[in-house]
Amino acid sequence: MFEWLLSPLEFGFMRRALVGGLALAVSAPALGVFLVLRRMSLTADVLAHGMLPGVALGFILAGLAVPALAAGGLIAGLLVVLGAGALSRMAGGREDSALAGLYLVALAAGVALLSWRGSPVELTQVLFGAVLGVDDAALLLMLGVASVTLVFLAFAWRPLVLECFDPSFAQAVGARGSAWHLGFLAAVVLNLVGAFSALGTLMAVGLMMLPAIAARHWSRQVGGMVYAAVLLAVGAVCGGLLASFHADVPAGPAIVLMAGALWAVSLLGGPVDGLWQRLRRRHRDG
Repeated sequence: MFEWLLSPLEFGFMRRALVGGLALAVSAPALGVFLVLRRMSLTADVLAHGMLPGVALGFILAGLAVPALAAGGLIAGLLVVLGAGALSRMAGGREDSALAGLYLVALAAGVALLSWRGSPVELTQVLFGAVLGVDDAALLLMLGVASVTLVFLAFAWRPLVLECFDPSFAQAVGARGSAWHLGFLAAVVLNLVGAFSALGTLMAVGLMMLPAIAARHWSRQVGGMVYAAVLLAVGAVCGGLLASFHADVPAGPAIVLMAGALWAVSLLGGPVDGLWQRLRRRHRDG
């Protein structure tokens, strides 16, 4: 059993994939919990698609170099966030509608650019990632993103919690909700940029949101939900990499599928509003 668990670590690419995945598992699901609490679960998916034109331009200019791809994705993601806010204020519409419109245009533009200059293999790598191909530059990016996110959350924790549960009180005490909101969305974009080199732009959101969605079945406290989300994400990374190594399946989808399996377990057997608990309660009350 120990040999089965530890044999993948004999290879350097597996060690880099594990360290990078664990770094993302510490930071991204914490942001996902706040997205769930704010009823913005699909926002991460929108931003991941919105990054694609910047990633595509970085690819056209510098190939699969991580710094160029990351810079392009970060700029494009921030432009989508700021553009949606500006459009909603100027046109008087809802911010989620502006985000939806921008992300659809950005997704089409990004795929068109990648198809124009890239091969099918390169297009697949950008869209779905290559966890086992993580190099030193990508690993440093993931570790840096995780460090910056944890520092941001240390300062932003109280304002973010207030914004989730009592925005009126947050406004009354001068919590500067709009500034923290933009900073929070920027942190989400930064984590998606860090994840795309391993999981691709279309899969990066999975490690952020699936553990966060599952965490609500393990705790009613925000802190407990964040701890649960991080532990579930760590389990998804470790389990997904093991499945990828031993079953010879793509590592990125394996990690996201493992996160989905942990969500299903949480939904069925979690102590907070899990289906099993609901059935027991209904049977006891009946």
